[in-house]
Amino acid sequence: MKDVLDFLTANKVFYLATTGGDQPHVRPMGFVMDYDGKLTFCTSNQKDMYKQLVANPKMEICCVDAEGNTLRLCGKAVFCTTDETQRKALELMPSLKRLYAVGDKKFEIFYLDNGQAVCQSMSGEKKVLMV
Repeated sequence: MKDVLDFLTANKVFYLATTGGDQPHVRPMGFVMDYDGKLTFCTSNQKDMYKQLVANPKMEICCVDAEGNTLRLCGKAVFCTTDETQRKALELMPSLKRLYAVGDKKFEIFYLDNGQAVCQSMSGEKKVLMV
């Protein structure tokens, strides 16, 4: 899991895909943290992403580094919103305080369950990473 977390944080922006009905939706993300040994993310329950993950928790993340290596990560979103998880997210990324507050009834935290990750180089070499 550490290799995946390091890849995502080193590259700042990654893309999270969900489905709404039969239509895929992709959006840029920039927050990830380790919470109790799990890759953990955040969103607002006012956004379509939240509604899509509630309806169908399957998600996929894609990220690319400066050398063209890609990371593809898939699994299921499990919401774990508590004051503690919100507090930790706000401590790790203080800029989130412009959008959210602990207990504000819109700030949602979720982790990736049953995650599978594959890193692939530009030459096609694949490496399975632990999640």
